[in-house]
Amino acid sequence: MKREFRYSPNLAQISEHAARLVVELAQRRVKDNGRFTLVLSGGHTPRLLYENLSLPLFSGSMPWSKTHVFWGDERCVPKESRESNYAMARDALLMKVPLPIENVYRMPGEIGSPEEAASEYERTLRDFFIVPESPEVGPFPSFDLILLGMGADGHTASLFPGDPAVDEHKRWVASVPGLAAKPPVPRITLTLPVINQAKYVLFLVTGDGKERVVETIRRDPLGAARLYPSAQVQARERLIWYTDCLDPLR
Repeated sequence: MKREFRYSPNLAQISEHAARLVVELAQRRVKDNGRFTLVLSGGHTPRLLYENLSLPLFSGSMPWSKTHVFWGDERCVPKESRESNYAMARDALLMKVPLPIENVYRMPGEIGSPEEAASEYERTLRDFFIVPESPEVGPFPSFDLILLGMGADGHTASLFPGDPAVDEHKRWVASVPGLAAKPPVPRITLTLPVINQAKYVLFLVTGDGKERVVETIRRDPLGAARLYPSAQVQARERLIWYTDCLDPLR
């Protein structure tokens, strides 16, 4: 598996290129497998991608009835909160397209403790992929496409440097204290073994302060993996980084 780095000068171009890739992959997976499983990212960066996917240019080509939507991480806040990853995706995309409500599998970050919420979402995933509960490592599900972002500290999803969740090898979904996150609230997140089983993984990385991390991952992926959870991400078929954080002349 080789990382592909694709430079674009701004978020608008990144979001348009990403929307085309999402539609093309969705069409191909539905043709080959009868369904398309898509894991959404939170934060601010993917909003424009979601808004693009809701436009007729892209939405009209998406096989929405065969698309199943999941999340890579969630803050433990009410689903109506401005800080909710689900609420952002709902407002930017889900309410604007003919996606069946039963095809939406949101992370219930607001129920019980973060540990209970993580266990509940893992049960949801096991039911969908028809994998029984097991104390052993794997098998892990294989999503068609996982969308990810990256923070200036190299975190992705809610996998932060130094947090034990980065080293989780059995659970599909983990809880995270989130004390160093913005906002500093508990979170739940897919674990690296799940992310790394995806067929495609697409990073959208923009903004000041991330250039050094992206360049380190590009030039020294093994060394970067010791520092940044995002550098540990792999994919079964293709791992693509869309970013404005690289020097296009290099």
